Formats: sequence, structure tokens, C-alpha cells
Amino acid sequence: MSTSNTERYWFLFYNNQILLHKSGQSFDIPYASSAPAAYADALDVNYSDHVPAVAARLNAQFEETDEYVMSDLRQSYYILSEKDYLKAGKASQLLYWDAHSHFCPACGTAMTQTTPITKKCPHCGFELYPTIATAIIVLIHNGDKILLVHAKNFRHNFKGLVAGFLEVGETLEECVHREVMEETGLTIANVRYFDNQPWPYPSGLMVGFTADYVSGSIKLQEEELSDADFFSRDELPEIPGKMSMARRLIDAWLAEKA
Repeated sequence: MSTSNTERYWFLFYNNQILLHKSGQSFDIPYASSAPAAYADALDVNYSDHVPAVAARLNAQFEETDEYVMSDLRQSYYILSEKDYLKAGKASQLLYWDAHSHFCPACGTAMTQTTPITKKCPHCGFELYPTIATAIIVLIHNGDKILLVHAKNFRHNFKGLVAGFLEVGETLEECVHREVMEETGLTIANVRYFDNQPWPYPSGLMVGFTADYVSGSIKLQEEELSDADFFSRDELPEIPGKMSMARRLIDAWLAEKA
């Protein structure tokens, strides 16, 4: 990591929380020539605006002040600018990658970092880059209703959309069909791309789709889902928060854009 006194952004984490600078009712990423707290495991982070930045882990839980506070990374979406939130997500993912790539998976030798996103084994030459887990999520239309599900790993009682991870050898569309069939027993058609978003929990890319119900009765994959049903606009249960691709898909449907 660079040791110059150049001002830079400091993305400082303790467990799943990030340190934020507070000014009145506004929050942003600390920007200074030195960090506001002691840290370890520092990494330089490259962003498209080329402003210097460091991602690091705090040595201890930070005692909040009038100027600096801690925030859960997910909740920081609601108080940071979108630009700062996305930058924080990248910083978090790089720290996760760094913590899980100390040794060469081919020969076990300690890895050497060669660029902000590359490590190389000094023994066998194997190179490692940050791993991104790709997942699909799909909004399924059935007339004027959509399919909503409650997954057992949801932290709250809301209902969201069918989602799952891409497997080796699959296209994204094949993954959509497979996940829907596995989790609900339903057949779908007309799979259409919607949008995508980085998902740093811990290190993923969420790819959104819409599709049309064709046939079948709901048969839950019980190890994954606890409930599923079709809902119209006037009978929606609690739905995911604004930060998620699920909510973006649902909101677009509510606005009759998806």
C-alpha cells in the first residue's frame, strides 16, 4: 500500500460495519491524508475517478464521535450517495477476497499481491483475481399477478423473488429456468433481461430477469423456501427494501415497466 501523505478516501470496516464521516445530517466516506482510526490489512483500491482510496480493517470497534459513526454496510445504502455506497461495496469485496486468498490453491505457497486486483504465487506462478459469484433473480408474471416467495435465509418476514446462483456450464437464462423449476416446480417462458447490480454480501453480481408463468402448481423446495404464492398489486405483502434488485423489479412492475 502507498505510504504518501496524499489525501484519500478511507473505507474502514469492522466486521460488517463501515466507518462514515458525519456532517450535520449528511454522511460520506472519510477523506483525509491520514486515517481517523488505527487499521490493518490495508489495500489500495482503484476507482474510475482515479481518486486515491484505501480499504482496511479497523483494529478494534470504533467509539463513535460527533464527526464519525459506524453503519452496517447494507444500511449505508440509505444514507450515502449511490456513488459512495457502490465504492464501499467494492472496497468490502476486495477485503473479503484478500482475507480468503492468502495461499495458492495449486501448491499452498503464500501469495504475493502484484496489482490491486491480482495475486501471484511466487512458487508456481498461479494467479488469483477477486471471485464474483453470479446469481439470477426473476420476477414471474401470471396475468396481473407476480410470484413472491419467502426464502428461509431472509432476515425479515418480507416476500421476495426466486433467485439462485449460476452453475458451471449454464447460461443465465438456463439458470433462471432451473432455479424456478427447482424452487417452485413451475414452468416459465419468455425470459427477459432486466438489469444487474453488484452485491457485496459478500462478493456477488445479481442479474435481474422477468419471465411469464406457463404451467404447474407451486411445489416448494422446502430446504430453500417456506412460502410462495401469486399476488396482485392491491394485495402485496411486505416486500424487500429499495437497495435490492428484487425491489427494483417489483417497483418496475408496479409502474408497469417490467
